Amino acid sequence: MGDSTQESDHPTHLTASGEAHMVPVGSKEMTTRRAVARARVTMRPETVARLRAGDAPKGDVSAVTRVAAIMAAKRTPELIPLCHAVALTGVTVELQWTATGATLTATAEARDRTGVEMEAMVAAGVGALTLYDMAKGMERGITIEAVELVEKSGGRTGHWVRP
Repeated sequence: MGDSTQESDHPTHLTASGEAHMVPVGSKEMTTRRAVARARVTMRPETVARLRAGDAPKGDVSAVTRVAAIMAAKRTPELIPLCHAVALTGVTVELQWTATGATLTATAEARDRTGVEMEAMVAAGVGALTLYDMAKGMERGITIEAVELVEKSGGRTGHWVRP
């Protein structure tokens, strides 16, 4: 196996010889970590109206979307190859309806040695995909516009908020 040393304070997912590896975090301090991500989903106003009214053929879209997002956050290291398993202390998912779609906001929290940005983003992304799956029978043209990190705190880099 290749050398797994890191250059200075800038961890990388590549060894000195260019091989992929999981960044060592064992010596990092355990701190409270929090990340917020969001995904925007657009659809026709009539589709939104039916979903909000509970008139979806597949059932309670909001509940299923939230549960899928939470489950996804818990499975992040199985989906993203070099992510560490993080002991999540909480995951919340908010679904805000607009006239032309919905915004899913996922918040992931942990007390660990590495951040939870990926858990929050995976939750938002899978939540958006689930919303699509629940509503595709009513409209195929639904669009998932963005999955983005909104805010993160904890760890060496401190607090960051999307401008």
